[in-house]
Amino acid sequence: MPELRFLPAAGKYFKKLKEKGLKEKFNQAIQSILENPFIGEAKHGDLESIYCLDVFYNKTNYELAYVVYQEENQVIVVIMAGTRENFYENLKRYRK
Repeated sequence: MPELRFLPAAGKYFKKLKEKGLKEKFNQAIQSILENPFIGEAKHGDLESIYCLDVFYNKTNYELAYVVYQEENQVIVVIMAGTRENFYENLKRYRK
């Protein structure tokens, strides 16, 4: 099974989540990523090598961005999570 790590931005976001249903949706998404790391949509251009997975909850679209490193043991690093609004602009800023 791949190793899972969180960057500070993602860790803070998950720590602040209070809604149990949304936490459960994100946990299910992370389990899906651990089972098949390439389940998310591969991004191009400025966000090359980043995968994003949509998480739908309560009529709102959330995103989960992560990178898969192919070393001896596969490592999945969750970069950022949040609502779709301004998500990609924030992700580009965070990546720089």
